[in-house]
Amino acid sequence: MGDQPSNGTFLQNLVELPLLLLTGGVLYYGLEIVYRGHSHWSMALCGGLCFWWLYGMNRALSHLPLLLRALLSALLITAVELLAGCVLNLWLGMSVWDYRKMPLQLWGQICLPFSLLWFLLSIPVCLLSSWIRQRIFLEHE
Repeated sequence: MGDQPSNGTFLQNLVELPLLLLTGGVLYYGLEIVYRGHSHWSMALCGGLCFWWLYGMNRALSHLPLLLRALLSALLITAVELLAGCVLNLWLGMSVWDYRKMPLQLWGQICLPFSLLWFLLSIPVCLLSSWIRQRIFLEHE
């Protein structure tokens, strides 16, 4: 009993991480395919990690209003985008994306218009993470 995590069963903890990584990776990769017509494998990885972190954040902060959680989510996604862009695009020269022509951009890796998009997309992500917790893992807010 003392070794078991406080929230959820062993089976939930075993299934939760792969489910969240796969869900976020597939959703984000799919959105990029629809929006840009192509994507890069690293975007599936970033999408999976972001969804996992947002899920945990929404679990811990479920008492906050939805729009505040969406704002915090957008800030987290923007930070991940900056870090990934610095590594993939600037350091490794992979040219996965380039925001240099966008307004209010930083090093061509992040920009205000996409941060606003992350805010809008974070609203359904917050709702989806709550749905997964309540319907799949039978947790209560």
